[in-house]
Amino acid sequence: MTKKLILASSSPRRQELLQQVNIPFSLRKQGFDESQITTRDPVEKVEQLAIRKGRSVPFEHPDEVILSADTVVSFQGKIFEKPGNQAEAAEMMRVLSGEVHEVYTGVMIRSQEDEVVIVERTAVEFWPLTEEEINWYVSTDEPYDKAGAYGIQSLGAMFVKQITGDYYNVVGLSISRVTRELRRFSVYPEKG
Repeated sequence: MTKKLILASSSPRRQELLQQVNIPFSLRKQGFDESQITTRDPVEKVEQLAIRKGRSVPFEHPDEVILSADTVVSFQGKIFEKPGNQAEAAEMMRVLSGEVHEVYTGVMIRSQEDEVVIVERTAVEFWPLTEEEINWYVSTDEPYDKAGAYGIQSLGAMFVKQITGDYYNVVGLSISRVTRELRRFSVYPEKG
């Protein structure tokens, strides 16, 4: 029996990735306060956030599978989450300029019978950025709802010199790994 996927995330990028591979889902708001997770370890942080978000969403039917996720950017032991303002976004871009940073996404998939937690890591190298590039970028709307103040799938792509690992993990969900895990939970792509 095919089960019904519930996405416990308001991220439009995660929704687009699931749609890209024809996995049907419904949205359900998660109610976890992210400020409760204070660890500075990026793996532990995304793991705990994914778990807590996923567990904050109740099952409404026995055939549901809940998917929750969280993404952070990490550089030299510091976690870069979503910037609160233009100055924070510009500072993040200055720090990441010409450097290699890591993007971690934690995912929890759970049913009433089982659950799995995965963490995916991707290394991203930025070109050296000029102040003019940084100021232009932070004057757009793009940096403010994204960990690390950039979106690799949109304007931020012009800053990326190379990546090592899963591109889609940087977008917000390692879709190939997630679809494989979803099979264990009887969630499959629809035929297009």
